[in-house]
Amino acid sequence: MDNIYILMIAALAILAIADLVVGVSNDAVNFLNSAIGSKAISFRTIMIVASVGIAAGAIFSSGLMEVARKGIFVPGEFYFDEIMIIFMAVMITDILLLDFFNTLGMPTSTTVSIVFELLGAAVCIALIKIGADADLTIADLGNYINTKKAMEIISGILLSVVVAFSVGAIVQFITRMLLSFDFEKKAKWVGALFGGVALTAILYFIFMKGIKGTNYAKIVVDTIYSGSPEQLLDWANSYFNASYETVKELAKEKKDLFKINIEAGTIDLTLRGLLETYVLPIVAVGFVICSVLSYILTAVFKINVYKLIIAVGTFALALAFAGNDLVNFIGVPIAAWQSYEAWVASGIPASEFSMNVLSSKVDTPTVLLFVAGMVMVLTLWFSKKARYVAETEINLSREGESKERFDSNFLSRGVVRGTILIGQGLNVITPVPMKKFLDKQFTKKVVKLPKSKTFEMPAFDMVRAAVNLMVAGVLISIATSMKLPLSTTYVTFMVAMGTSLADRAWGTESAVYRVAGVLNVIGGWFFTAISAFLAAATIAFLINLGGPVMIAVLLLIAVLLLIRNTVNYRNKVKAEKAEDSLTKSESSSIQGVIEESSDNIKSFIKRASKIYSNTMSSLAKYDLSDLKKSKKGVAKLDAEVEGLRDNIFYFIKNLDDSSVGASNFYISILGYLQDMSQSLEYIAKASHKHVNNNHKKLRFNQIKDLKEIEQELNDLFGQIKEAFSNREFERIDVIINEKQVLFEKVNDKINRQIERTRSEESSPKNTTLYFGLLLETKDLITATMNLLTTYRDHYKN
Repeated sequence: MDNIYILMIAALAILAIADLVVGVSNDAVNFLNSAIGSKAISFRTIMIVASVGIAAGAIFSSGLMEVARKGIFVPGEFYFDEIMIIFMAVMITDILLLDFFNTLGMPTSTTVSIVFELLGAAVCIALIKIGADADLTIADLGNYINTKKAMEIISGILLSVVVAFSVGAIVQFITRMLLSFDFEKKAKWVGALFGGVALTAILYFIFMKGIKGTNYAKIVVDTIYSGSPEQLLDWANSYFNASYETVKELAKEKKDLFKINIEAGTIDLTLRGLLETYVLPIVAVGFVICSVLSYILTAVFKINVYKLIIAVGTFALALAFAGNDLVNFIGVPIAAWQSYEAWVASGIPASEFSMNVLSSKVDTPTVLLFVAGMVMVLTLWFSKKARYVAETEINLSREGESKERFDSNFLSRGVVRGTILIGQGLNVITPVPMKKFLDKQFTKKVVKLPKSKTFEMPAFDMVRAAVNLMVAGVLISIATSMKLPLSTTYVTFMVAMGTSLADRAWGTESAVYRVAGVLNVIGGWFFTAISAFLAAATIAFLINLGGPVMIAVLLLIAVLLLIRNTVNYRNKVKAEKAEDSLTKSESSSIQGVIEESSDNIKSFIKRASKIYSNTMSSLAKYDLSDLKKSKKGVAKLDAEVEGLRDNIFYFIKNLDDSSVGASNFYISILGYLQDMSQSLEYIAKASHKHVNNNHKKLRFNQIKDLKEIEQELNDLFGQIKEAFSNREFERIDVIINEKQVLFEKVNDKINRQIERTRSEESSPKNTTLYFGLLLETKDLITATMNLLTTYRDHYKN
């Protein structure tokens, strides 16, 4: 039986490495986005700085895996075999859940996932124990679960969402009001003061997070009291505001801050105690030093202080991530290993060995922390999913317009309407001079660039990036000193959203989509908590039921799901690269617009031909899954056409004065492309609906007729594609002349169906579908010919 636990430990170790990979892929969003979005420093430099921060955070991490060991459940109430079931269920659930969110490109909290997984698995095993003991009831569940600590963690995490958003918005508003968007033209002392504030906050944060729980935190730096034991007790009583009886207990509780020796009559202050006891003096001195240093760097060495803040802030958040979230990835396997060592040394059967040993503090070997840090660094460099997740937050906080990933919903529309009403109310009561001042400070700089440079612009400026990093660092520092649990993901994401709102990045053109995105991400966090709890409880129940065999089955399923998700993600990326996507026009002349439009027409025709053929073939085979693919394909094509239409404003703005006539041509082309996509959409949806509702298959003659039309249409599309690929536009006249022939063939098929309906057809659904497909095919042909006619006329002119 011992072998099964050795195998479980090995499996947990492998899962820990995999969890580090998927976890870093998701949490890279925490510390990379501000630097990446502002483009203040090169991507390579960002990665190097973040890597050093992760390595430092991992190595100097406290290694005290309190959440995994005793933060959620009471270890003494469980036996070794039960603890191993809990840990195995947690790791299997965690890796699958995080990979799921990575595949979606959604940031989630590793802290929340691990907390609720531990809670779900522990509750499940506790309920099984209660059910097996006639003397216990559901009321005894509180004996097994550390409810006070669990509620403290959960409430702290939820509170951090509101606090981070609010503080981020307030600080960004004040900062922008003082610095404006023209911050680089301000006097050097202004930038120096901002640098002093930001660097002091970030450096204090680095020290607080960097030394927390390590042996460096316990180094004595000063003796703040020395006297007789009796005098010491009097002083400690007044200092701690506690009775004599509790001074020793307080000494134990605050041993990271003070070393109290009652017999010797001394109180020694540790390094961490210095940082937490003398906050204001340390911050004041730090502010002066950092402000002077910032001025010297700016005035003498011509170094941009905002870039320095962003680099240091990125390092700080990376360090915090590694130090704070490392427990979420390796805490459970390490706790399992330490449990195994204690059980082996005891010689007691696994089902009788109480896990009180987990209640004591045990430091994690530095070598394990180093290995974990290296895995995290390598993942940061090579994970493509990490960059995909990062895009979500950057796009939601982007200045101006961008391709919106989220659709609006009734809740986001309601929030925006409510905010507009509040804004109108505040506008009425705000004095006119104040409104003029604010409008001036919040007026964005107009940067004139060629159209080709549009997407190289940063998502937001360096001031906002610096505020993101500074505020996140301060909030995490405060929570750390107050021993409040929080999620670094939640804090950094909500700070970024708050600063975006305050910076007026969410205009009327994009607000509903951005708010919908934030609500989606927050909803995803709640989904994380619920699904983590239920999934971990379910897996713990299955392992308890099936034993080693079930563990093997679940591990196999986990591996297969990870492989499938990875393959699907890579296929998706390859498909997006290989697909002939429609591109926005960037030319400023009518000749250039005509040339670029020809590429879009070629790509559209190629994809339209494929969708039409697949739909007809799938309908003939009654293949629902292929029809679903056709539906998705036409939806994506329609979305791309809609994206081109949304860009018309910028297209017209970009045109030369002599080429304004290209506007009418371009708008007409997009109108016909939209008509074609709508016809394809009807054909794909009607076919899918027919098969999905299990209506009768089309008759042989109907399928034969449709296949003939498909062949004719494919030949037409093939000629169009070839003409536009080879730029043989003189062939357009010949293609247009074939319109009537194709029309007559479609009309002939319609007439045949009318005769069949009167004599032999018995299915009204088949008849409706068939007529609908032919009529939409006629509309598709008409729109195609109109497109070609418009292109020919403008090309000749």
